[in-house]
Amino acid sequence: MSIKGQGYIVGAFEHPTRKAPDLSVAQIHAESAAGALADAGLTKDDIDGYFCAGDAAGMGPISVVDYMNLRLSWLDSTDVGGTSYIGAVGHATAAIMAGKCNIALITLGGRPRSEGVQTGTGQRAGNPQVADSPWESHFSPATTNVYGMVAARHMHEYGTTSEQLAWIKVAASHHAQWNEHAMLRNVVTVEEVVNSPMVSTPLHRLDCCVISDGGGALIVTRPEIAKTLKRPLVKVRGHGESWKGQMGGDVDLSYSGARWSGASAFAEAGVKHADIKYASIYDSFTITVLMQLEDLGFCEKGQGGKFVADGNLISGVGKLPFNTDGGGLCNNHPANRGGITKVIEAVRQLRGEAHPKVQVPNCDIALAHGTGGLLGSRHGSSTLILERE
Repeated sequence: MSIKGQGYIVGAFEHPTRKAPDLSVAQIHAESAAGALADAGLTKDDIDGYFCAGDAAGMGPISVVDYMNLRLSWLDSTDVGGTSYIGAVGHATAAIMAGKCNIALITLGGRPRSEGVQTGTGQRAGNPQVADSPWESHFSPATTNVYGMVAARHMHEYGTTSEQLAWIKVAASHHAQWNEHAMLRNVVTVEEVVNSPMVSTPLHRLDCCVISDGGGALIVTRPEIAKTLKRPLVKVRGHGESWKGQMGGDVDLSYSGARWSGASAFAEAGVKHADIKYASIYDSFTITVLMQLEDLGFCEKGQGGKFVADGNLISGVGKLPFNTDGGGLCNNHPANRGGITKVIEAVRQLRGEAHPKVQVPNCDIALAHGTGGLLGSRHGSSTLILERE
């Protein structure tokens, strides 16, 4: 059964904080919720469904719901890493369609920057309760070296270059210059990216996302409620989820789970790639963006390098504007789960509320896509297609 048109995003809020040593995680969740409620013209007493992920403080959703004193009929804390909050929009819409709730609140909050987290430079400690850990921990996998391995394989298979990857960072920086809250607002060149220090071959420092505190919130309602509110109508048109792991030993690092989640979302939405005016793509690293664009079908496999080169992702310049807030590469990456910011910026674009310098003209259909986990081992993928009604 399709969820197409069964949910509308009526509230969206991005926490402006990028470093919050004086705020608790629960406070960030609550402040983000208050922002989204104000945006929608609702109160907390209107909320009867709540969705979060592994960033929630304490006993997951129970602690956050108790902190915000919500009265609910449904809650969900599905955690699939960075894409959790793109998936949450689909889950909230499905719950609304099933009659489990009417107005769903989704919140994210975290303080990795204040807590000293670095960009994947630390070893992921072995945990014997995790099925793969006893076999993989001996090789000291860290986020950066696993993604570096994926980038190296893509270069080997298809001739992708560091200069092509650098164009993704360049595009993000062109957008971030207009975002007063972005952590990195300076426009960079391809040369500056490839000349930045090497972190994990072939990824340079500027190929990596920022680490930030912060959060965000979304509110999803059933159609008849959305149409009573004084906000532009943003409809959930299609959603797809998938995962990709070691495939029983049939390991292929050249593609991701977006191959399946994207196909499902496009099929449900009933749109073509040419219909997408704007794309929010999870950008933990430049290679992440390039592979998602290929696997989502915006270009042929192996042609991602050519697709992103020469400013093709820059709003007003290229044919597929992406991450017009600066994305995780320049703006923020709250709680290492940047999926929610991808939905928030897509909503801004559809409402015509993005910064005038990056607003996409006549933006009526947008895509938000995320990955959660590690492209080089196992990860979840979620794709959301939204429409301005």
